[in-house]
Amino acid sequence: MTSASALKIAGRALARNTMRSALTMLGMIIGVGAVITMVSIGQGAKAQVEAQIATIGSNMLMIFPGSTRQGAVRGGSGTMTTLTEADAKAIEEEVSAVRWAAPSLRTSAQVVSGNQNWSTGIIGSTPDYFIIRDWSFESGSAFTQSALSGAAKAAVIGKTVALNLFGMQDPVGETIRIGNVPFKVVGVLSPKGQSTQGQDQDDTVVIPLSTLQKRIMGVTHIGMILVSANSPEETAVAEEETRLLLRQRHRILSGEEDDFRVRNMTEIASAAESSSEVMTLLLGSIASVSLIVGGIGIMNIMLVSVTERTREIGIRMAVGARGRDILLQFLMEAVVLSLTGGLLGIALGMAGSKIISTVVQWPTIVSLQSIFLASAFSIAIGIFFGLYPARRAASLDPIEALRYD
Repeated sequence: MTSASALKIAGRALARNTMRSALTMLGMIIGVGAVITMVSIGQGAKAQVEAQIATIGSNMLMIFPGSTRQGAVRGGSGTMTTLTEADAKAIEEEVSAVRWAAPSLRTSAQVVSGNQNWSTGIIGSTPDYFIIRDWSFESGSAFTQSALSGAAKAAVIGKTVALNLFGMQDPVGETIRIGNVPFKVVGVLSPKGQSTQGQDQDDTVVIPLSTLQKRIMGVTHIGMILVSANSPEETAVAEEETRLLLRQRHRILSGEEDDFRVRNMTEIASAAESSSEVMTLLLGSIASVSLIVGGIGIMNIMLVSVTERTREIGIRMAVGARGRDILLQFLMEAVVLSLTGGLLGIALGMAGSKIISTVVQWPTIVSLQSIFLASAFSIAIGIFFGLYPARRAASLDPIEALRYD
């Protein structure tokens, strides 16, 4: 018996009891549908994390001051003011794996324009800040190096601030007040959305570092240094060389603790992506349990079918069918049930993913890889759980089978 003829006979056998075949496939339909939906949710979450990380800035290191120490009492991280603008300049000039370094300082303030006001974060930095953050402009441009040198009252505002102060009007050229200091808006940043910590990155105003230090905060220190490595592959090298340079500049002896802290955004991105992959694997594994349940259902129905068709099997053997022909026929029936259920389950999973994405507003991605794996898994389930009933049918004694009533 060829596979084609076995498939034809299997189709006829399944068609004789359509309702039972449909109910048998139901387990596979639900199982595959659940796997496709769960994996699409996990992949959607992974894509969202990657997009959020991309908005922070690629190849980026963040250097913060360390913690204060008074005797045995240590303050929290960032309580020291050990970092300087000279540190940032030295990193940019002396660390070969670093392309840009921008000193930065942050505070919060009420920003006013006309009769509108909005409380937001104020960042003081250099024009390189926008390059390191890979931040484009919706309108206008960044403040210049001369504005930085002259502590000019120029401001670049985020999209959230622009909408709350100016609505749909283009704010470039307008005046805002931070505290009692008037600033001219020179640029509006393109929207970046939420960060990986859920913060609105567009709710910010960026002004020259010197302006923030002298005109608003009255300080001389900086709060952070943003560093951009030459490439993702050189991020680790940039981190190590930067650490060595700062230890040298701060005269930290061997064995002493750093008075600064370096955060590698590439490592954070890798950790976040690993978490998303684990979540995808976990969701897929949980949903796979229903696939196994569906396979057991197929095996159960096939065993019932073998018992019901024992006399038919005896007649087929009496007219010349060999054991392997009977094996192939029943195995083909199990695979057809499993594969048809799997294909319908894929359609169910795609529909479920679309519904979740629309109703819950959660990003989902149905990949070709997950569809291929679901199809292959359906065939494997059919072969695995159909093999025992098929072998049982093939091993029947023809005489005993003919006597079966």
